[in-house]
Amino acid sequence: GGDHTITYPILQALAAKHGPVGLVHVDAHTDTGDTALGEKIYHGSTFRRCVEEGLLDCGRVVQIGIRGSSYDPDPHKYCREQGFRVVPAEECWMKSLEPLMREVRAQMGDKPMYISFDIDGLDPAYAPGTGTPEIAGLTPAQALEIIRGCKGLNIVGCDLVEVAPMYDVSGNTALLGANLLFEMLCVLPGVKTL
Repeated sequence: GGDHTITYPILQALAAKHGPVGLVHVDAHTDTGDTALGEKIYHGSTFRRCVEEGLLDCGRVVQIGIRGSSYDPDPHKYCREQGFRVVPAEECWMKSLEPLMREVRAQMGDKPMYISFDIDGLDPAYAPGTGTPEIAGLTPAQALEIIRGCKGLNIVGCDLVEVAPMYDVSGNTALLGANLLFEMLCVLPGVKTL
C-alpha cells in the first residue's frame, strides 16, 4: 500500500510490542533524509524517524538495491553511522543473491525482524509504475531470492510500498507487487508451503 511513510507507524506499533526490530529493506533509496519542503515526516525520511525513536535494532538493518543520483558525495554516511549494512545495487548486478541472504539470515538471528519492500528497488523495466524510478535496479528473480531468503526468520511484519497505478500503464507493476506480497505471506512464521 501507499508511499513509504506507512512503514513508520507500523514499526512504532511493532516496536511497542517487540522492542527494536531488525529490518530487511529493499529500495532504490535509503529513506533516511531529514526534511523535505520543511516537513520531517515524508516517504524519504521514514527510517531516520525510526532510528530517532529507537524502533530499529540498527545492527540488524540491511538495505538492498540502493542506487540513484545524490547531492551528497557520501550519500550512505548516515546509514553506516547508525550501523546499517547498505548493499548498493551494483553489488547485486548479474548474480544470485542467495549468498547475500545467507549473511543476512545470520545477521538477523532469531530476534524479531520486518521486511519493507519498495517496488522501486526493482529496475523500472520490470516495475515502471512508481513515483521515483531509478535505473539499474534488481530483477524479479533477485526479489524472490531476497524474500525467500527470509524464510525461517522471526518475521513480525512486512510491507510492499510505492506502487503507483497512474504510472502503471501495462499493469506489470501491480502484478509484480501482488506476487511479491504473496511470497512475503508464504515466508511468515508458521506458514506451511510445499
